[in-house]
Amino acid sequence: MPRYELALIVKAMQRPETAAVLKRSIEALLERGAIVRNLENLGERSLPYKISKHKERHKRGGYFLIDLEAPPCTVSPLMDHLGRDIDVISRVFVKRPSAKAGECRGIIPLSPGEKLSAKKK
Repeated sequence: MPRYELALIVKAMQRPETAAVLKRSIEALLERGAIVRNLENLGERSLPYKISKHKERHKRGGYFLIDLEAPPCTVSPLMDHLGRDIDVISRVFVKRPSAKAGECRGIIPLSPGEKLSAKKK
């Protein structure tokens, strides 16, 4: 499964309400077959610009990053589901590059002739 990072901005709320929003969002991810690897709270901040969502104007929001693995066919339904959640202001899925497991050859010493030719260029 590909690895994704989900950036969520939720309404500025008290801690219990914010926890409930995150719990709903992560349960939706798990129901659709995603594996959540990490949840990072970036704190509450002022938004870079006013965002109107669900007939409300927002100036502040809570920023969260969710590291997950999910089948590609579930990204679009998850975006739709999170878009309907009235407490989520913004959501962005970013596909993380896959780490290729290559063999490390280490440091290869240069011969004196190769050192000289590298200095002449």
